[in-house]
Amino acid sequence: MKKIFYSFLLFSSVCIFGQKNPAVKFAVANDIVGTIDMFKDKSDFIQSMHVYKTPATLPQNLKKFSNIAENGFAEFKLKKGYENLDRITLSELNKQNNLPQDNPVIIEGYEFANTDTLVFGDILAKTEVKDYNGKKSLFISTTQK
Repeated sequence: MKKIFYSFLLFSSVCIFGQKNPAVKFAVANDIVGTIDMFKDKSDFIQSMHVYKTPATLPQNLKKFSNIAENGFAEFKLKKGYENLDRITLSELNKQNNLPQDNPVIIEGYEFANTDTLVFGDILAKTEVKDYNGKKSLFISTTQK
């Protein structure tokens, strides 16, 4: 009976922690990951925006982001002088949270295995360390709850 209970508990925790948030739509500007919501109030420094509805429509330079484009995806071009928005690599975030720098990071249920990926500081609404596939990993929520 205990084995069944623990199996159920393990399965439930994987389902709860591993769910992708379909409400979040990711965006990229200068190869830095953010969300579309992050850019809503910042139209003064956006030069252009292109929306892709599916991962299959991504151009070659954005194919590396196809795993986060299943709910739509936007590419922003920033105006000159606005390229230095607050950003950080996922490996640095791992380091700040006393985790190995090469640990995958989970953002809104999407796994980012490449920790050299840059993210905008504006998407770091909530960060916490949780168990993921048997090891401690950083989980990031882009909105405060």
